[in-house]
Amino acid sequence: MGTRILLDLIGGVALLLWGLHMVHSGIVRAFGAKIRRFLGSVLKSRFHAFAAGVGVTAVLQSSTATALMLSSFSASGLVDLAPALAVMLGANVGTTLIVQLLSFDSSAVAPLLLVTGVVAFKRGARTIVRDLGRVAIGLGLMLLSLHTLLDSLAPAEHVPVVRELLSAITGEPVLTLLIGAVLTWAAHSSVATVLLTMSLASSGFLTPAAALALVLGANLGSALNPLLEGIGSGNPAHKRMPLGNLINRVVGCILFLPLLDPVVRVLERIEPNPVRLAADFHTLFNVVMALAFILPLGRFARGLERLLPDVSPANDPSVPRYLDQGVIETPTVALACAARETMRVGDMIDSMLQQTMTAIRTNDRKLVAEVSQQDDVVDRLHEAIKLYVLKITHDSLDDAEGRRAMEILSMAINLEHIGDIIDKNLMELASKKIKRQLRFSTEGAAELQEFHRIVRDNLKLAMTVFLSGDLKAARQLLDEKSRIRELEFSASENHMARLKEGRIESIETSSLHLDILRDLKRIHSHICAAAYPALEAAGKLQRAGRINPLAGVEPMKGASTGGDGVLKQGDS
Repeated sequence: MGTRILLDLIGGVALLLWGLHMVHSGIVRAFGAKIRRFLGSVLKSRFHAFAAGVGVTAVLQSSTATALMLSSFSASGLVDLAPALAVMLGANVGTTLIVQLLSFDSSAVAPLLLVTGVVAFKRGARTIVRDLGRVAIGLGLMLLSLHTLLDSLAPAEHVPVVRELLSAITGEPVLTLLIGAVLTWAAHSSVATVLLTMSLASSGFLTPAAALALVLGANLGSALNPLLEGIGSGNPAHKRMPLGNLINRVVGCILFLPLLDPVVRVLERIEPNPVRLAADFHTLFNVVMALAFILPLGRFARGLERLLPDVSPANDPSVPRYLDQGVIETPTVALACAARETMRVGDMIDSMLQQTMTAIRTNDRKLVAEVSQQDDVVDRLHEAIKLYVLKITHDSLDDAEGRRAMEILSMAINLEHIGDIIDKNLMELASKKIKRQLRFSTEGAAELQEFHRIVRDNLKLAMTVFLSGDLKAARQLLDEKSRIRELEFSASENHMARLKEGRIESIETSSLHLDILRDLKRIHSHICAAAYPALEAAGKLQRAGRINPLAGVEPMKGASTGGDGVLKQGDS
């Protein structure tokens, strides 16, 4: 009997966590980018930030997710620490809303949500409809899990051993609080712990005071995950916001723990139902702590900044090395710094390209993960270069400096696009090949290797053009576009010939082979973009983007040219 009850209880909790995961992942897939942009735009005043935190977390159902978004904003200097902390105060209140909603009897809603969600997920024509279907399924599973928990606990009321065990565990408030914190840390969800507490309280296994102590522990545990997630970061500034949130939780626990019995008596007068009592206390705790901290947030943030000063670790590749903020007022020097950092990104892209083909050829899962991590570094450096160049352009620049600024931005953007193609496309193809344990034919592998070698060689040529503006190298780079087109066509024809021969390796890897060729060609197009600024500056480029072979050549007698040096129609 006891084993069956324990298994049912574990299954109910697992179902609850999976439902929460589906709600969170569905919302992030449908609105993740918009939520992130919204957060970045409203973090101006602490009160707006608090309201944004309530709304975003009520939608995401994860204060941890909100905290991780904010840590990146705060650590990068895009938002001040005080508004970021205000968002977390709002996020803590936002987590209480779903608990309040689920504390009411909603047994009739669960089947409706599940049916609606499955239909939307399976039949939805648009991606957002399928994502919202996922959210509906998640909510339905959460409601279903609550009823599963209640049904599982009902027989246990007649098992004295279970009651005595829970009574012993939850008899001491401090121990109960710590248990709640550990459960929340393990589950990565305060909502799950509070809902489990409500189920145990409803079945009579917890006294009201023990239920409230578990709720306190859930609030404390929810602040541990964002802090632990940032431990791997070498920059202490990344820990300011999660540490501030943890201090808020600890202070609240210290204040409320001695007052549990009086609070129970007050709340029981308002709502004697143990489920509602736990939900109301969860809301009360977070609202009180928000009110207590919202006004002194400025001083609190300054204290955290002194405690955890900003340090740029030398071994963190995502930290810019050459973007000297002290030379911003000298555009020529600052642009040279930006160009140097962009060259560093180019070296990273070259390394990613090299590792990409190795991962595809050797089916190396570890290398696939490493390449994806390098793309995150490239994304952060691209953002830093972009912001740095925009600071330079705040002051008036002469024509040459303005052109160079645009060249640097263009090169950084193209390198970032290449990184995205490698990460989102080529690494996905590598993972598919590894998962299915596929092998290219000997000829097909050799063609891909040669195609890849030429792309890498032209990346080095593009970086040379970017650094020196050499016109001969720029012309050579554009000529390579035609060569790549011919090579792709030839490789595709050879692959089709192998398919006609019935080669098993070619049949199994057909889509992979052609997709890799396509993505390498896309990468090459971004590489060749480095040639255009140099040619345009020298007047060697037509408006349509092709080299003008007559630029710098005297027209024949009787011929006239347009302003771009191109012979007009009707000329001999």
